[in-house]
Amino acid sequence: MTTPGRRLAPDELRNLFLFEQLDDDQLGWLAARGWAVTHPAGEPVYVEGEPATCFVVLLSGTVSLSRNIHGDDVEVSRTDQIGVYGGATQAYLGDQVPQLYNNTMHAITDAEVYELPAAEFGPTIRQWFPMAIHLLEGLFFGMRSFNNATAERERLLALGSLSAGLTHELNNPAAAAVRATAVLRDKVAGMRHKLAMIADGRLDGEKLHGLVELQEAAVKKATNAPKRSALETSDAEDAIGDWLDEHNVTGAWDLAPTLVAGGVDVPWLQDIADCIGDLDLEPAVRWLSYTIETELLMGEIDDAVARISGLVGAAKQYSQLDRGPFQVVDVHELLDATLIMLNAKIPGGVRVITKYDRDLPNIPAYAAELNQVWTNLIDNAVSAMHGNGTLTITTSLDPTGGCLAVEIADTGPGIPPDVRPRIFEPFFTTKPVGEGTGLGLDISYRIVVKKHHGDIRVTSEPGDTRFVVLLPLHETP
Repeated sequence: MTTPGRRLAPDELRNLFLFEQLDDDQLGWLAARGWAVTHPAGEPVYVEGEPATCFVVLLSGTVSLSRNIHGDDVEVSRTDQIGVYGGATQAYLGDQVPQLYNNTMHAITDAEVYELPAAEFGPTIRQWFPMAIHLLEGLFFGMRSFNNATAERERLLALGSLSAGLTHELNNPAAAAVRATAVLRDKVAGMRHKLAMIADGRLDGEKLHGLVELQEAAVKKATNAPKRSALETSDAEDAIGDWLDEHNVTGAWDLAPTLVAGGVDVPWLQDIADCIGDLDLEPAVRWLSYTIETELLMGEIDDAVARISGLVGAAKQYSQLDRGPFQVVDVHELLDATLIMLNAKIPGGVRVITKYDRDLPNIPAYAAELNQVWTNLIDNAVSAMHGNGTLTITTSLDPTGGCLAVEIADTGPGIPPDVRPRIFEPFFTTKPVGEGTGLGLDISYRIVVKKHHGDIRVTSEPGDTRFVVLLPLHETP
Protein backbone atom coordinates (compact mmCIF):
# COMPACT_ATOMS: atom_id res chain seq x y z
CA MET A 1 0.00 0.00 0.00
CA THR A 2 1.33 3.42 -1.00
CA THR A 3 1.62 6.31 1.43
CA PRO A 4 -1.78 8.13 1.40
CA GLY A 5 -2.02 11.24 -0.79
CA ARG A 6 -4.81 13.72 -1.29
CA ARG A 7 -8.46 12.82 -0.82
CA LEU A 8 -10.87 13.05 -3.74
CA ALA A 9 -14.19 14.84 -3.53
CA PRO A 10 -17.34 12.79 -4.31
CA ASP A 11 -17.89 14.82 -7.50
CA GLU A 12 -14.40 13.92 -8.75
CA LEU A 13 -15.22 10.26 -8.25
CA ARG A 14 -18.56 10.65 -10.04
CA ASN A 15 -16.66 11.77 -13.17
CA LEU A 16 -15.07 8.31 -13.39
CA PHE A 17 -17.19 5.88 -15.48
CA LEU A 18 -16.71 3.16 -12.87
CA PHE A 19 -18.47 5.19 -10.16
CA GLU A 20 -20.87 7.40 -12.13
CA GLN A 21 -24.00 5.41 -11.15
CA LEU A 22 -23.30 5.35 -7.39
CA ASP A 23 -25.42 7.42 -5.03
CA ASP A 24 -24.12 10.22 -2.80
CA ASP A 25 -23.67 8.00 0.26
CA GLN A 26 -21.65 5.46 -1.69
CA LEU A 27 -19.48 8.17 -3.25
CA GLY A 28 -18.98 9.69 0.19
CA TRP A 29 -17.86 6.30 1.51
CA LEU A 30 -15.31 5.97 -1.33
CA ALA A 31 -14.06 9.55 -0.87
CA ALA A 32 -13.47 8.97 2.82
CA ARG A 33 -11.48 5.76 2.38
CA GLY A 34 -9.42 6.22 -0.76
CA TRP A 35 -6.79 8.72 -1.90
CA ALA A 36 -4.97 9.96 -5.00
CA VAL A 37 -1.32 9.01 -5.33
CA THR A 38 1.20 10.12 -7.97
CA HIS A 39 3.70 7.57 -9.31
CA PRO A 40 6.74 8.80 -11.29
CA ALA A 41 7.40 7.39 -14.77
CA GLY A 42 9.04 3.95 -14.61
CA GLU A 43 7.83 3.19 -11.09
CA PRO A 44 5.55 0.20 -10.44
CA VAL A 45 2.14 1.08 -9.06
CA TYR A 46 1.90 -2.49 -7.75
CA VAL A 47 3.80 -5.71 -8.41
CA GLU A 48 2.52 -9.13 -9.46
CA GLY A 49 2.57 -11.75 -6.70
CA GLU A 50 2.56 -9.30 -3.81
CA PRO A 51 -0.48 -9.11 -1.46
CA ALA A 52 -3.31 -7.26 -3.21
CA THR A 53 -3.85 -4.41 -0.77
CA CYS A 54 -5.35 -1.76 -3.07
CA PHE A 55 -7.92 -1.38 -5.80
CA VAL A 56 -6.46 1.13 -8.29
CA VAL A 57 -8.19 3.52 -10.74
CA LEU A 58 -6.25 5.66 -13.25
CA LEU A 59 -6.77 9.43 -12.88
CA SER A 60 -4.11 10.74 -15.31
CA GLY A 61 -1.04 9.60 -17.25
CA THR A 62 -0.23 6.32 -19.02
CA VAL A 63 0.19 2.91 -17.41
CA SER A 64 0.94 -0.61 -18.61
CA LEU A 65 -0.13 -4.01 -17.30
CA SER A 66 2.27 -6.94 -17.58
CA ARG A 67 2.44 -10.59 -16.54
CA ASN A 68 5.47 -12.68 -15.61
CA ILE A 69 5.49 -15.83 -17.75
CA HIS A 70 8.34 -18.27 -17.11
CA GLY A 71 10.58 -15.44 -15.95
CA ASP A 72 9.67 -13.25 -18.91
CA ASP A 73 7.86 -9.94 -18.27
CA VAL A 74 5.09 -9.83 -20.91
CA GLU A 75 3.21 -6.58 -21.46
CA VAL A 76 -0.51 -7.26 -21.77
CA SER A 77 -1.88 -3.76 -22.33
CA ARG A 78 -0.95 -0.07 -22.24
CA THR A 79 -3.48 2.74 -21.80
CA ASP A 80 -4.07 6.36 -20.87
CA GLN A 81 -7.87 6.01 -20.59
CA ILE A 82 -9.06 7.76 -17.45
CA GLY A 83 -11.03 5.45 -15.16
CA VAL A 84 -9.43 2.14 -16.13
CA TYR A 85 -8.72 0.02 -13.10
CA GLY A 86 -6.56 -2.80 -11.76
CA GLY A 87 -5.00 -4.15 -8.62
CA ALA A 88 -7.25 -5.92 -6.13
CA THR A 89 -10.00 -6.63 -8.67
CA GLN A 90 -10.86 -9.93 -6.98
CA ALA A 91 -11.25 -8.51 -3.49
CA TYR A 92 -15.00 -9.27 -3.65
CA LEU A 93 -14.14 -13.01 -3.69
CA GLY A 94 -12.57 -12.79 -0.23
CA ASP A 95 -10.68 -15.86 0.90
CA GLN A 96 -12.08 -18.00 -1.95
CA VAL A 97 -8.98 -17.12 -3.98
CA PRO A 98 -5.47 -15.97 -2.97
CA GLN A 99 -5.58 -12.20 -2.68
CA LEU A 100 -2.44 -11.41 -4.67
CA TYR A 101 -1.87 -8.99 -7.51
CA ASN A 102 -2.19 -11.07 -10.71
CA ASN A 103 -0.26 -8.57 -12.84
CA THR A 104 2.11 -5.63 -12.52
CA MET A 105 1.07 -2.05 -13.25
CA HIS A 106 3.87 0.30 -14.31
CA ALA A 107 3.67 4.06 -14.72
CA ILE A 108 4.87 4.73 -18.27
CA THR A 109 4.57 8.48 -17.72
CA ASP A 110 3.98 10.28 -14.43
CA ALA A 111 0.61 8.85 -13.43
CA GLU A 112 -1.93 9.70 -10.74
CA VAL A 113 -4.14 6.89 -9.50
CA TYR A 114 -6.95 6.53 -6.97
CA GLU A 115 -6.16 3.80 -4.44
CA LEU A 116 -8.80 2.15 -2.27
CA PRO A 117 -7.85 -0.36 0.48
CA ALA A 118 -8.89 -3.85 -0.62
CA ALA A 119 -9.74 -4.90 2.95
CA GLU A 120 -12.58 -2.36 2.98
CA PHE A 121 -13.43 -2.40 -0.72
CA GLY A 122 -14.17 -6.16 -0.98
CA PRO A 123 -16.72 -6.57 1.84
CA THR A 124 -18.47 -3.32 0.96
CA ILE A 125 -18.92 -4.28 -2.71
CA ARG A 126 -20.50 -7.57 -1.57
CA GLN A 127 -22.88 -5.61 0.62
CA TRP A 128 -23.81 -3.05 -2.06
CA PHE A 129 -24.33 -5.46 -4.95
CA PRO A 130 -25.20 -8.93 -3.57
CA MET A 131 -26.90 -10.27 -6.71
CA ALA A 132 -24.14 -8.98 -9.00
CA ILE A 133 -21.54 -10.61 -6.75
CA HIS A 134 -23.28 -14.00 -7.03
CA LEU A 135 -23.30 -13.67 -10.82
CA LEU A 136 -19.65 -12.59 -10.89
CA GLU A 137 -18.60 -15.49 -8.69
CA GLY A 138 -20.32 -17.97 -10.99
CA LEU A 139 -18.79 -16.33 -14.04
CA PHE A 140 -15.31 -16.18 -12.50
CA PHE A 141 -15.09 -19.79 -11.36
CA GLY A 142 -16.96 -21.14 -14.38
CA MET A 143 -14.72 -19.32 -16.86
CA ARG A 144 -11.60 -20.30 -14.96
CA SER A 145 -12.51 -23.98 -15.17
CA PHE A 146 -13.52 -23.66 -18.81
CA ASN A 147 -10.35 -21.77 -19.78
CA ASN A 148 -8.11 -24.22 -17.95
CA ALA A 149 -9.73 -27.22 -19.62
CA THR A 150 -9.74 -25.61 -23.06
CA ALA A 151 -6.19 -24.31 -22.85
CA GLU A 152 -4.91 -27.67 -21.62
CA ARG A 153 -6.69 -29.45 -24.46
CA GLU A 154 -5.31 -26.95 -26.98
CA ARG A 155 -1.76 -27.44 -25.69
CA LEU A 156 -2.06 -31.23 -25.73
CA LEU A 157 -3.45 -31.25 -29.27
CA ALA A 158 -0.72 -28.92 -30.50
CA LEU A 159 1.99 -30.91 -28.74
CA GLY A 160 0.62 -34.22 -30.01
CA SER A 161 0.38 -32.94 -33.56
CA LEU A 162 3.90 -31.50 -33.57
CA SER A 163 5.32 -34.60 -31.87
CA ALA A 164 3.67 -36.87 -34.42
CA GLY A 165 4.95 -34.72 -37.26
CA LEU A 166 8.50 -34.64 -35.91
CA THR A 167 8.46 -38.40 -35.26
CA HIS A 168 7.29 -39.00 -38.82
CA GLU A 169 10.00 -36.75 -40.23
CA LEU A 170 12.70 -38.40 -38.11
CA ASN A 171 11.55 -41.90 -39.00
CA ASN A 172 12.33 -41.57 -42.71
CA PRO A 173 16.03 -40.65 -42.45
CA ALA A 174 16.51 -43.00 -39.49
CA ALA A 175 15.05 -45.91 -41.48
CA ALA A 176 17.23 -44.97 -44.45
CA ALA A 177 20.35 -44.95 -42.26
CA VAL A 178 19.47 -48.37 -40.79
CA ARG A 179 18.83 -49.84 -44.23
CA ALA A 180 22.02 -48.39 -45.70
CA THR A 181 24.06 -49.67 -42.77
CA ALA A 182 22.71 -53.20 -43.21
CA VAL A 183 23.48 -53.19 -46.95
CA LEU A 184 26.89 -51.64 -46.30
CA ARG A 185 27.80 -54.51 -43.98
CA ASP A 186 27.03 -57.03 -46.74
CA LYS A 187 28.96 -55.07 -49.35
CA VAL A 188 32.04 -54.78 -47.15
CA ALA A 189 31.94 -58.55 -46.59
CA GLY A 190 31.71 -59.11 -50.37
CA MET A 191 34.52 -56.64 -50.91
CA ARG A 192 36.78 -58.57 -48.55
CA HIS A 193 35.97 -61.82 -50.40
CA LYS A 194 36.78 -60.34 -53.82
CA LEU A 195 40.01 -58.84 -52.48
CA ALA A 196 41.08 -62.32 -51.36
CA MET A 197 40.39 -63.66 -54.85
CA ILE A 198 42.37 -60.83 -56.46
CA ALA A 199 45.31 -61.12 -54.10
CA ASP A 200 45.66 -64.92 -54.21
CA GLY A 201 48.91 -64.59 -56.10
CA ARG A 202 47.65 -64.25 -59.67
CA LEU A 203 48.23 -60.45 -59.73
CA ASP A 204 51.77 -59.12 -59.65
CA GLY A 205 52.65 -56.15 -57.51
CA GLU A 206 52.45 -53.64 -60.34
CA LYS A 207 48.91 -54.68 -61.33
CA LEU A 208 47.78 -54.77 -57.71
CA HIS A 209 49.18 -51.28 -57.19
CA GLY A 210 47.35 -50.08 -60.29
CA LEU A 211 44.11 -51.64 -59.04
CA VAL A 212 44.42 -49.79 -55.73
CA GLU A 213 44.89 -46.55 -57.64
CA LEU A 214 41.78 -47.34 -59.65
CA GLN A 215 39.93 -47.96 -56.40
CA GLU A 216 40.87 -44.48 -55.16
CA ALA A 217 39.72 -43.06 -58.49
CA ALA A 218 36.42 -44.98 -58.11
CA VAL A 219 35.84 -43.37 -54.69
CA LYS A 220 36.36 -39.89 -56.17
CA LYS A 221 34.07 -40.70 -59.10
CA ALA A 222 31.33 -41.89 -56.73
CA THR A 223 31.68 -38.74 -54.64
CA ASN A 224 31.45 -36.44 -57.66
CA ALA A 225 29.11 -38.50 -59.82
CA PRO A 226 27.13 -36.28 -62.24
CA LYS A 227 23.36 -36.08 -62.03
CA ARG A 228 21.74 -37.70 -65.05
CA SER A 229 18.24 -37.67 -66.39
CA ALA A 230 16.33 -40.95 -66.54
CA LEU A 231 17.03 -41.26 -70.28
CA GLU A 232 20.75 -40.49 -69.85
CA THR A 233 20.98 -43.03 -67.03
CA SER A 234 19.31 -45.72 -69.14
CA ASP A 235 21.63 -45.07 -72.10
CA ALA A 236 24.71 -45.16 -69.83
CA GLU A 237 23.59 -48.46 -68.25
CA ASP A 238 23.03 -50.00 -71.69
CA ALA A 239 26.50 -48.92 -72.84
CA ILE A 240 28.23 -50.32 -69.75
CA GLY A 241 26.13 -53.50 -69.83
CA ASP A 242 27.11 -54.12 -73.46
CA TRP A 243 30.80 -53.57 -72.65
CA LEU A 244 30.64 -56.00 -69.71
CA ASP A 245 28.89 -58.63 -71.85
CA GLU A 246 31.52 -58.23 -74.56
CA HIS A 247 34.23 -58.89 -71.96
CA ASN A 248 32.44 -61.92 -70.52
CA VAL A 249 31.64 -60.31 -67.17
CA THR A 250 28.59 -62.11 -65.77
CA GLY A 251 25.63 -60.27 -64.19
CA ALA A 252 26.13 -57.13 -66.28
CA TRP A 253 22.54 -56.09 -65.69
CA ASP A 254 23.21 -56.07 -61.92
CA LEU A 255 26.56 -54.27 -62.07
CA ALA A 256 25.66 -51.56 -64.59
CA PRO A 257 23.27 -49.47 -62.39
CA THR A 258 25.84 -49.29 -59.56
CA LEU A 259 28.69 -48.36 -61.91
CA VAL A 260 26.59 -45.64 -63.58
CA ALA A 261 25.46 -44.24 -60.20
CA GLY A 262 29.15 -44.01 -59.29
CA GLY A 263 30.01 -41.99 -62.41
CA VAL A 264 31.79 -44.85 -64.24
CA ASP A 265 31.86 -44.83 -68.04
CA VAL A 266 33.13 -47.25 -70.73
CA PRO A 267 36.59 -45.62 -71.18
CA TRP A 268 37.27 -45.99 -67.45
CA LEU A 269 36.30 -49.68 -67.60
CA GLN A 270 38.70 -50.11 -70.50
CA ASP A 271 41.46 -48.67 -68.27
CA ILE A 272 40.70 -51.45 -65.76
CA ALA A 273 40.92 -54.09 -68.48
CA ASP A 274 44.23 -52.66 -69.69
CA CYS A 275 45.60 -52.67 -66.12
CA ILE A 276 44.36 -56.06 -64.96
CA GLY A 277 43.92 -58.14 -68.07
CA ASP A 278 40.93 -60.20 -69.13
CA LEU A 279 41.68 -63.11 -66.80
CA ASP A 280 41.07 -61.14 -63.61
CA LEU A 281 38.73 -58.53 -65.07
CA GLU A 282 35.47 -59.79 -63.54
CA PRO A 283 36.68 -59.98 -59.90
CA ALA A 284 38.37 -56.60 -60.34
CA VAL A 285 35.20 -55.00 -61.72
CA ARG A 286 33.11 -56.52 -58.94
CA TRP A 287 35.59 -55.33 -56.32
CA LEU A 288 35.50 -51.80 -57.71
CA SER A 289 31.69 -52.05 -57.91
CA TYR A 290 31.64 -52.90 -54.20
CA THR A 291 33.90 -49.90 -53.57
CA ILE A 292 31.53 -47.59 -55.43
CA GLU A 293 28.44 -49.00 -53.74
CA THR A 294 30.11 -48.70 -50.34
CA GLU A 295 30.86 -45.04 -51.00
CA LEU A 296 27.29 -44.41 -52.18
CA LEU A 297 25.88 -46.11 -49.09
CA MET A 298 28.10 -44.03 -46.82
CA GLY A 299 26.80 -40.97 -48.64
CA GLU A 300 23.22 -42.11 -47.92
CA ILE A 301 24.05 -42.56 -44.25
CA ASP A 302 25.69 -39.14 -44.15
CA ASP A 303 22.63 -37.55 -45.76
CA ALA A 304 20.28 -39.34 -43.35
CA VAL A 305 22.26 -38.31 -40.28
CA ALA A 306 22.47 -34.72 -41.56
CA ARG A 307 18.69 -34.77 -42.06
CA ILE A 308 18.16 -36.00 -38.50
CA SER A 309 20.55 -33.37 -37.19
CA GLY A 310 18.69 -30.72 -39.19
CA LEU A 311 15.35 -31.82 -37.77
CA VAL A 312 16.68 -31.72 -34.22
CA GLY A 313 18.11 -28.26 -34.93
CA ALA A 314 14.74 -27.13 -36.32
CA ALA A 315 12.99 -28.45 -33.21
CA LYS A 316 15.41 -26.50 -31.00
CA GLN A 317 14.94 -23.39 -33.13
CA TYR A 318 11.18 -23.83 -32.96
CA SER A 319 10.99 -24.38 -29.19
CA GLN A 320 13.78 -21.90 -28.32
CA LEU A 321 14.37 -23.94 -25.15
CA ASP A 322 18.08 -23.14 -25.02
CA ARG A 323 17.73 -19.45 -25.84
CA GLY A 324 16.71 -16.32 -23.99
CA PRO A 325 13.04 -15.33 -24.30
CA PHE A 326 13.84 -11.92 -25.84
CA GLN A 327 16.56 -11.82 -28.47
CA VAL A 328 17.52 -10.49 -31.87
CA VAL A 329 16.29 -13.02 -34.43
CA ASP A 330 16.20 -13.77 -38.14
CA VAL A 331 12.52 -14.31 -38.95
CA HIS A 332 13.48 -16.53 -41.89
CA GLU A 333 15.08 -19.05 -39.54
CA LEU A 334 11.92 -19.06 -37.43
CA LEU A 335 9.68 -19.51 -40.47
CA ASP A 336 11.82 -22.34 -41.86
CA ALA A 337 11.87 -24.11 -38.48
CA THR A 338 8.08 -23.86 -38.27
CA LEU A 339 7.65 -25.24 -41.80
CA ILE A 340 9.88 -28.20 -40.94
CA MET A 341 7.90 -28.89 -37.77
CA LEU A 342 4.61 -28.70 -39.68
CA ASN A 343 5.82 -30.57 -42.78
CA ALA A 344 3.96 -33.77 -41.89
CA LYS A 345 0.69 -31.80 -41.56
CA ILE A 346 0.97 -30.20 -45.01
CA PRO A 347 -0.79 -32.45 -47.57
CA GLY A 348 0.97 -33.44 -50.77
CA GLY A 349 -1.52 -31.39 -52.76
CA VAL A 350 -0.47 -28.14 -51.06
CA ARG A 351 2.45 -26.39 -52.73
CA VAL A 352 4.62 -24.28 -50.42
CA ILE A 353 6.35 -21.20 -51.87
CA THR A 354 8.69 -18.96 -49.89
CA LYS A 355 9.59 -15.48 -51.12
CA TYR A 356 12.12 -14.17 -48.64
CA ASP A 357 13.83 -10.80 -48.74
CA ARG A 358 17.20 -11.90 -47.39
CA ASP A 359 18.34 -8.29 -47.05
CA LEU A 360 15.92 -7.69 -44.18
CA PRO A 361 17.60 -6.99 -40.83
CA ASN A 362 17.26 -9.17 -37.76
CA ILE A 363 14.70 -7.85 -35.30
CA PRO A 364 14.26 -7.93 -31.51
CA ALA A 365 11.50 -10.39 -30.66
CA TYR A 366 10.22 -13.21 -28.48
CA ALA A 367 11.19 -16.02 -30.85
CA ALA A 368 9.21 -18.89 -29.32
CA GLU A 369 6.02 -16.81 -29.30
CA LEU A 370 6.53 -15.78 -32.94
CA ASN A 371 6.89 -19.46 -33.85
CA GLN A 372 3.49 -19.98 -32.24
CA VAL A 373 2.08 -17.21 -34.46
CA TRP A 374 3.54 -18.80 -37.62
CA THR A 375 2.19 -22.19 -36.51
CA ASN A 376 -1.34 -20.86 -36.02
CA LEU A 377 -1.42 -18.92 -39.30
CA ILE A 378 0.13 -21.69 -41.42
CA ASP A 379 -2.07 -24.37 -39.85
CA ASN A 380 -5.19 -22.28 -40.51
CA ALA A 381 -4.11 -21.63 -44.10
CA VAL A 382 -3.45 -25.33 -44.78
CA SER A 383 -6.77 -26.33 -43.20
CA ALA A 384 -8.63 -23.78 -45.33
CA MET A 385 -7.33 -25.30 -48.57
CA HIS A 386 -8.66 -28.81 -47.78
CA GLY A 387 -5.66 -30.64 -49.23
CA ASN A 388 -5.10 -28.69 -52.45
CA GLY A 389 -3.73 -25.22 -53.13
CA THR A 390 -0.73 -22.97 -52.70
CA LEU A 391 0.70 -21.63 -49.45
CA THR A 392 2.90 -18.58 -50.03
CA ILE A 393 5.08 -17.03 -47.33
CA THR A 394 6.58 -13.64 -48.16
CA THR A 395 8.85 -11.37 -46.15
CA SER A 396 9.41 -7.72 -46.98
CA LEU A 397 9.95 -4.28 -45.54
CA ASP A 398 6.69 -2.53 -44.76
CA PRO A 399 6.24 0.60 -46.93
CA THR A 400 6.34 2.76 -43.80
CA GLY A 401 9.91 1.53 -43.25
CA GLY A 402 9.47 0.93 -39.56
CA CYS A 403 8.30 -2.67 -39.63
CA LEU A 404 9.19 -6.03 -41.10
CA ALA A 405 6.22 -7.67 -42.83
CA VAL A 406 5.52 -11.41 -42.97
CA GLU A 407 2.66 -12.35 -45.29
CA ILE A 408 1.08 -15.81 -45.17
CA ALA A 409 -1.29 -16.36 -48.09
CA ASP A 410 -3.45 -19.28 -49.17
CA THR A 411 -5.69 -20.11 -52.10
CA GLY A 412 -8.59 -21.38 -50.00
CA PRO A 413 -12.23 -20.28 -50.27
CA GLY A 414 -11.63 -17.12 -48.21
CA ILE A 415 -13.15 -15.68 -45.06
CA PRO A 416 -16.76 -14.46 -45.44
CA PRO A 417 -17.11 -10.67 -44.92
CA ASP A 418 -19.59 -11.11 -42.05
CA VAL A 419 -17.12 -13.36 -40.20
CA ARG A 420 -13.93 -11.34 -40.77
CA PRO A 421 -14.45 -8.78 -37.98
CA ARG A 422 -14.70 -11.59 -35.40
CA ILE A 423 -11.78 -13.83 -36.31
CA PHE A 424 -9.52 -12.46 -33.57
CA GLU A 425 -12.15 -12.89 -30.84
CA PRO A 426 -11.38 -15.52 -28.18
CA PHE A 427 -13.21 -18.85 -28.72
CA PHE A 428 -14.58 -17.79 -32.12
CA THR A 429 -13.89 -20.39 -34.81
CA THR A 430 -15.23 -21.24 -38.24
CA LYS A 431 -14.01 -24.83 -38.02
CA PRO A 432 -16.46 -27.67 -37.35
CA VAL A 433 -17.19 -28.64 -33.76
CA GLY A 434 -14.24 -30.53 -32.28
CA GLU A 435 -11.70 -29.25 -34.82
CA GLY A 436 -10.94 -25.82 -33.38
CA THR A 437 -11.09 -23.94 -30.08
CA GLY A 438 -11.00 -20.41 -31.48
CA LEU A 439 -7.86 -19.54 -29.52
CA GLY A 440 -5.21 -19.60 -32.27
CA LEU A 441 -5.82 -16.19 -33.82
CA ASP A 442 -6.61 -14.60 -30.46
CA ILE A 443 -3.26 -15.84 -29.11
CA SER A 444 -1.50 -14.69 -32.28
CA TYR A 445 -3.07 -11.24 -32.02
CA ARG A 446 -2.02 -10.83 -28.41
CA ILE A 447 1.55 -11.98 -29.15
CA VAL A 448 1.98 -9.63 -32.10
CA VAL A 449 -0.01 -6.59 -30.98
CA LYS A 450 0.20 -6.65 -27.19
CA LYS A 451 3.66 -8.13 -26.76
CA HIS A 452 5.57 -6.94 -29.82
CA HIS A 453 3.58 -3.71 -30.41
CA GLY A 454 3.08 -4.77 -34.01
CA ASP A 455 -0.06 -5.48 -36.01
CA ILE A 456 -1.90 -8.26 -37.86
CA ARG A 457 -3.92 -7.39 -40.94
CA VAL A 458 -6.08 -9.63 -43.07
CA THR A 459 -7.53 -9.37 -46.56
CA SER A 460 -9.61 -12.13 -48.04
CA GLU A 461 -11.52 -13.07 -51.14
CA PRO A 462 -12.17 -16.48 -52.68
CA GLY A 463 -8.85 -17.95 -53.75
CA ASP A 464 -6.72 -15.31 -52.03
CA THR A 465 -6.54 -14.90 -48.24
CA ARG A 466 -3.58 -12.98 -46.80
CA PHE A 467 -2.54 -12.48 -43.19
CA VAL A 468 0.16 -9.83 -42.81
CA VAL A 469 2.13 -9.67 -39.56
CA LEU A 470 3.95 -6.38 -38.97
CA LEU A 471 6.84 -6.44 -36.49
CA PRO A 472 8.83 -3.35 -35.40
CA LEU A 473 12.44 -3.28 -36.57
CA HIS A 474 13.52 -1.83 -33.25
CA GLU A 475 12.55 -2.54 -29.66
CA THR A 476 9.49 -0.53 -28.63
CA PRO A 477 9.74 0.98 -25.12
